[in-house]
Amino acid sequence: MPDAPFRRLRVPASSANLGPGFDALGLALGLYLEIRFRPAESLTIRVEGRDAGSISSGSENLIWQTALKIATDLGCVLPSVELEIRNSIPLGKGLGSSAAALTAGVVMADALLGLHWPPQRVLNEAARIEGHPDNVAACVLGSMVASAIDSEGVARAVRLELHPRYAVAVVVPDFPLPTAEARRALPDYYSRADTIFNVQRSALLITALATGATSAFPTALEDRLHQPYRAALVPGLDEITKLRAPGLLGCSLSGAGPSILVFYERGQEKVCELVRQVFASKGHQSEVMWTELASAGYELSHELSKDASP
Repeated sequence: MPDAPFRRLRVPASSANLGPGFDALGLALGLYLEIRFRPAESLTIRVEGRDAGSISSGSENLIWQTALKIATDLGCVLPSVELEIRNSIPLGKGLGSSAAALTAGVVMADALLGLHWPPQRVLNEAARIEGHPDNVAACVLGSMVASAIDSEGVARAVRLELHPRYAVAVVVPDFPLPTAEARRALPDYYSRADTIFNVQRSALLITALATGATSAFPTALEDRLHQPYRAALVPGLDEITKLRAPGLLGCSLSGAGPSILVFYERGQEKVCELVRQVFASKGHQSEVMWTELASAGYELSHELSKDASP
């Protein structure tokens, strides 16, 4: 068992909601959680990369715990693993780090148990554990996705391509925002007017992003279901969502925040500096991450040499 070859897995970061598409729209970003794993006599986890100190190297590691849950649910015994993690996704910043870890855990369990699940089953299992499909659908399918859970509890997702004239970047501030805290800020019920407002704009947004209908912006990114309630948790959010400039399509909270997703026309990268200026005016530093959309979802491969470096 110690001499078994490693398998290598890469899972993209993701941004969800995209303004009005609360818990329904998402996109995969070119930042990655990368792991190498193989069966072993005992559990060993090594971590490196961004925020490595916040990623457990013990048995409570989210990737390992997710794989264990899959095995337990199936009545299977999961072998211990030698697991190496290299992370480039900021943690606690609304960029789908937990969704990437959940997806990685499902895929690792599938590989170790020889289940041979298709991507749809991986999506179903990851969405079941996550509780909503938007981030994990992006992790599985890549690019831009619209997703839902059907009446039988099955995740449904459709991949679309972002129009080539558009690009996205992420502005990451210097403070975290726990997803649980951002969720607590939301009301239990919404008015019919606000619900209709978001349905209209989410339909407009996904169509405009796919077809290049620039005239739909910034209206298409307006939201009444989550960003107004989270504004108190993200200094500058109100000002950021109201930014207007040539080449700037608009801004939205990335997932539960606090990172900001910036949609812009290619060649107008300078608009991202406007977001940094707003954060700076509130006393916070931030960085721009130039993230093209990830063209593919998770990618699993075998290493020819078990001694290859991660």
